[in-house]
Amino acid sequence: MKTNSYRSDTIRRHRYITIIVGTAINVLLYYLTNKNNLPINFDIVGTIWVVAITGLFPGVMTAVLTSIFCSFIRGVSFYFGIINVLLALYTAHFMLKRPLSKLNNLITYTITVSSICGGLSTILQWILLGMPEKESVSTAVDTLSELSGINRFIIFFIVNTLLHLLEKGASVGVVVVLMMFIPKSRVEAIRASGLKQRPYTSSEMDDMKLRNKNVKINSGRRVSVILLVLSLSLVIIMGCIGVEQYFKVIKDERIEVAKNTAMAAAAVIDPDKVDAYISNGESEKGYMGTKEILQRIYDSSTVVQYLYVVKIRDEGGVIVFDLDNKEDKGYSPGYYMKFEKLFDPYLSAMSAGEDIEPIESDFSSGWIITALSPVRNDKGICECYVCADVSLKYAAGELWIFILKVILMLSQFFVLIVVYGLWNTGIYTVFPIDGIVMYVERFIRSGDDQESLDENVRMLRKLDIHTNDEIEMLYHSICNMAVNQVEQLRSVRRLSDSALKMQDGLIITMANLVENRDSDTGAHIQKTAAYVKIIVEGLKRKGYYAEKITPKFISDVVRSAPLHDVGKINIPDSVLNKPGKLTDEEYEIIKKHTIAGREIMEQAIDTVEGENYLKEARNMATYHHERWDGKGYPEGLHGEVIPLSARIMAVADVFDALTSARVYKPAFPVEKALQMIREGSGNQFDPKCVEVFLESIQEVKVILKKYNNI
Repeated sequence: MKTNSYRSDTIRRHRYITIIVGTAINVLLYYLTNKNNLPINFDIVGTIWVVAITGLFPGVMTAVLTSIFCSFIRGVSFYFGIINVLLALYTAHFMLKRPLSKLNNLITYTITVSSICGGLSTILQWILLGMPEKESVSTAVDTLSELSGINRFIIFFIVNTLLHLLEKGASVGVVVVLMMFIPKSRVEAIRASGLKQRPYTSSEMDDMKLRNKNVKINSGRRVSVILLVLSLSLVIIMGCIGVEQYFKVIKDERIEVAKNTAMAAAAVIDPDKVDAYISNGESEKGYMGTKEILQRIYDSSTVVQYLYVVKIRDEGGVIVFDLDNKEDKGYSPGYYMKFEKLFDPYLSAMSAGEDIEPIESDFSSGWIITALSPVRNDKGICECYVCADVSLKYAAGELWIFILKVILMLSQFFVLIVVYGLWNTGIYTVFPIDGIVMYVERFIRSGDDQESLDENVRMLRKLDIHTNDEIEMLYHSICNMAVNQVEQLRSVRRLSDSALKMQDGLIITMANLVENRDSDTGAHIQKTAAYVKIIVEGLKRKGYYAEKITPKFISDVVRSAPLHDVGKINIPDSVLNKPGKLTDEEYEIIKKHTIAGREIMEQAIDTVEGENYLKEARNMATYHHERWDGKGYPEGLHGEVIPLSARIMAVADVFDALTSARVYKPAFPVEKALQMIREGSGNQFDPKCVEVFLESIQEVKVILKKYNNI
């Protein structure tokens, strides 16, 4: 069995191979440019190439994989991977309507992408690194900034954008060249390999877009919103957990450093000389030496903001040592410092010389954690405490950088999840349902047109949906239902056609019975029916009475035409076949055949319910002797008040009467008969009926030749 190209395993493998090759191209070019310290990366060639061949999701997948593998070459590159992902999104969007093979599209795409990627890259490098990522770029920026006096960030923005313009231009050029060697049919097959059905044609896509405009809530959009909300929630939750853990680690590290610093400082202080240090200060022997050691301990720590030694008294402490920092020289020995209220819960424990856990407080100078280490004498009595303050304000700054890094990392996977979700929903749900709905609607609109029904069933079956889920089950059920319904309609149509043929046979038989009583109306019903068909089709062709002349009306009128004189069955033979001129009384009897015809047709209508064509037969039997000017019989109707079928029959009936021989007259020549019909236009006949009849004279002559041998 032959396999459709879009379902070929080989084509599907080509799709996966394309992603692998695209990723490998990106990583290889990134490695080479970094190894040679080039100012550009060329890590987007594969991404653009994959998007051009396979579409959006594989392109985003390539961008994320590139980001992961490039991070092994240069760790910071992972944070810039979102730029590659956004590039894939924009490239897919751009290529939907504008192919890159055209020069103007190529230029527009390159400039736009260079501006976006260059701007984002500049901002991210400046925030995360504080300088350009590449050393060569950093040197160039510093030089240009010094020469021009322009801010380094502005110079970097300009330089980086120009570098991206060069990189993107070259990358797009390479992709365009590569695409020349791949047949368009192969690209289309690879793009369609992910679908779970036959790809739609452009006309089908236009039809679905037009139909979906009337849909209040599109299922694809609903799924998009759900995916966005869920993915964003997941990213936020994961981000918050990561941030919380990161901050906890930073906080614990700083507390540990503060505790170790305080303990180290406590080890160098002589507890027996604390009071002397307070009283005599720097003049006390050993004070300056101890302070120098404490200063070195303080300077060796990069996170301790303040290091000081206090002896607890009342609700504060007396300074023993206060180490210098960059901001101030500290307090002198003996200075009494009252503690903040946050220390109140710990004062009794501190007065007792107990071990105190680090105290976290929010001073006016910043977010501070104080680690206290007691200095005890030989008897175990606490003489003072060494206090090491670490600020979490700087940790908060680092935290924001970490948050940005987390956002940059997770955003890549966020986009990948959303795009995959949309792609998966599209191929498994949205696209199949759109196709099913489209052809079901076409099936419904086909009405009773058997050819259209058959065609739409064939197209529905050609969708070839194979999602292996409830959608596929629904699809096959609908296909089976449509096939069964079409076959039932075909059977009904056959039965209906047989019934119609039988009815038409009965009509002809009835009409022949009437005609056989009239000795001079040879082939009258056949000719008038043929003329009626010519006239009604001519009216439709010219657009006259368009709201009235439907295919069903035409069928009803043509089929009913033989019954227009059915009422003559009630006319006595002596009057019906009288060879001479009728008397006034006899003419009145003849005129009653219209009333008799109406009664016969109404009885038939009551007997055969729903047969609307008999209603036109009744109209024709009753009113085919009415005149346009209102001087006809039996009711004296005029103009368009006369049923259209009767107005058509009036022209056909009179023309046949004129061109046929009767016992009381010879047949008129065709031209004479046509002249008389033309003269009757607007008084005896509907002008439009006369017009189309005269325009179809060649067809009329064929009928005359067939039955009259003219």
